[in-house]
Amino acid sequence: MRHRRKGRVLGRSPSHQRALLRNLASALFLTERDPEELLDPKQAAKVKGRIITTLEKAKEVRPLVEKCITLARRSGQIRAAAAQYTTDAERNTEAWKSWRKSDQWKQWAKAVAPSVAIRRKVLVMLGDKQAVKVLFNDVASRFEGRNGGYTRIMRLAKPRLGDAGTRAVLEFVGVRDRTSKAAPAPSVDE
Repeated sequence: MRHRRKGRVLGRSPSHQRALLRNLASALFLTERDPEELLDPKQAAKVKGRIITTLEKAKEVRPLVEKCITLARRSGQIRAAAAQYTTDAERNTEAWKSWRKSDQWKQWAKAVAPSVAIRRKVLVMLGDKQAVKVLFNDVASRFEGRNGGYTRIMRLAKPRLGDAGTRAVLEFVGVRDRTSKAAPAPSVDE
């Protein structure tokens, strides 16, 4: 008996489930990379911010992706608040070294510490440093003004070959949103 256990088993052991969800979430974030960053440009995603998987897997990975984006957004806000204590001096210059020994650096370190902890937490959740880098640098800033609902799941009409599993697209919102265009008002010829 399941006794209020949440989520789908997906035919896997618990460790395999976690690994699967981690890999799916990382794959979604890694589709946002530029082809120039890759060693092999052929590995670039066909469509940025979109992966195709089964409907059940998409529904299971969605909360993990949303949580990671929320944490990255919070980290960005913390870093913005800590920016008042930073210096513009180049690293390892005399001005930077004097800032590093000042009380202002201690205030900066104290203000930015929660952001570092959040980044480490997301790294544990995703298990991929490059995916975390893409999330914090590119994806989080895109959703700065949005409170939740960062992804959408669209069911595909054509089932998967082999086992006829229901396929779905998991993608970020805001890039390929459909907007209805208002029909032009009929002109009245007088």
